Amino acid sequence: MIISKTMERIFAPILLFAYNRPDHLKKCVNSLLANTLAKESDLMVFSDAARTVADRERVGQVRNYLRTITGFRHITIVERTENWGLAKSIIDGVTKTLEQYDRVIVVEDDLILAPYFLQFMNDALEVYKDEDRVGHIQACDFTNNPSLPETFLIKWTGSWGWATWRRAWKHFNPNGQELLDELKRRNLTRQFDFNGRYGYTQMLSRQIEGRNDSWAIRWNASLFLKDILSLNVGRSLVKNTGFDGSGTNCGGGGLYDCTLWTAPIHVERITPPAENLEARHAFERYYHQTNSVWAKAVRRLKRTLKGDFGA
Repeated sequence: MIISKTMERIFAPILLFAYNRPDHLKKCVNSLLANTLAKESDLMVFSDAARTVADRERVGQVRNYLRTITGFRHITIVERTENWGLAKSIIDGVTKTLEQYDRVIVVEDDLILAPYFLQFMNDALEVYKDEDRVGHIQACDFTNNPSLPETFLIKWTGSWGWATWRRAWKHFNPNGQELLDELKRRNLTRQFDFNGRYGYTQMLSRQIEGRNDSWAIRWNASLFLKDILSLNVGRSLVKNTGFDGSGTNCGGGGLYDCTLWTAPIHVERITPPAENLEARHAFERYYHQTNSVWAKAVRRLKRTLKGDFGA
């Protein structure tokens, strides 16, 4: 196993998942290369195979571009020979990488990363490496709430620019039905849904029914049921550009727009590790404002007027 180090400092490998969006991918990679730690980090790219004949050309463009990338310590490209879909690809990629490394940073091809994204992720992974109650690092904040502290602990996992350790990933349960049954048995569905403000339980039910293929809802539920926290940021180091109709299940509307924070975020260990209840209430208010029937109707109307007919 090759471990990337500078002055005995271990830097986590970056796992990048790509499909058929070469323009998004180039922007993502360029933003990673703007990070000072890029040249000290290993990049592992997982390129999914085309699902349809129509996707073959763009998948080919993605793979041609991947072979031109330089600027990282070491680059590994995994080209799937069949279409796995994002969930299977991420679960497999994270699981197998954590057999060799004890930590990973995970990004998808539609993310733009701030210049200090890698620094924050590696600092947080190091500071909390032995804290079993923290199992996830999340570097995206879409609430745009200035009252949130720079870092805080919350019982929820975001999936846009995240990191974890081998010790935490062992809790991942891919069986959505088992997770849902336990949430119901322990009467935790309302808490899981931010006091009923967002339908995470419904999202899990739809995954079980095959109506979505979300790995993230299962990861969220897995850690939630173990009472394991996520370290989140109140200043976003990640911007998701996939809500332009180009991705699976990604409609428009600007719901998750955010401004990238371009300064360093200092990581101090929060002790004792406990959920920041004010932050949780802030998320509840955000979901109440954005997930109501009225808010959804207004967003749909605005998208329609702009000619955006995404979901």
